Amino acid sequence: MERVPVLKIGDILLVSIQIDMEDQVALQLQEDLAERIVATGCHGVIIDISALDIVDSFVGRTLATIAAISRVLDAETVVVGMRPAVAITLVELGLSLPGIRTALNVELGMDLLAREREDNGDDDEETNGLEGAETPAVPAP
Repeated sequence: MERVPVLKIGDILLVSIQIDMEDQVALQLQEDLAERIVATGCHGVIIDISALDIVDSFVGRTLATIAAISRVLDAETVVVGMRPAVAITLVELGLSLPGIRTALNVELGMDLLAREREDNGDDDEETNGLEGAETPAVPAP
């Protein structure tokens, strides 16, 4: 079985699907991505589907599941490169892809993730957002 490569670029995992997304390949990608998010601590996942002519309901649901798993592991997912025919098919199938943001290409997807991290104030990770907070008094034992 073929595997989809997962590349790390800074704080982002990039997946460029260049093969047919059979069900087993989609499930393996789901597992591989979850493991890589944990191993690398990345906070963003970009899935490039520009080479896919068809996305069936199983692959669509798997993309939504990947986004949900990523979110639980503190990473946001952006799907990029969706062709108009794929978008039409997903809408006709009634798949809304909850939790997945979309962008036209990888560059815009990276910009979207960077803006999202800035908007969430993630530059202040050292203080965990507690700057100026008082330390509660701890009674002596």
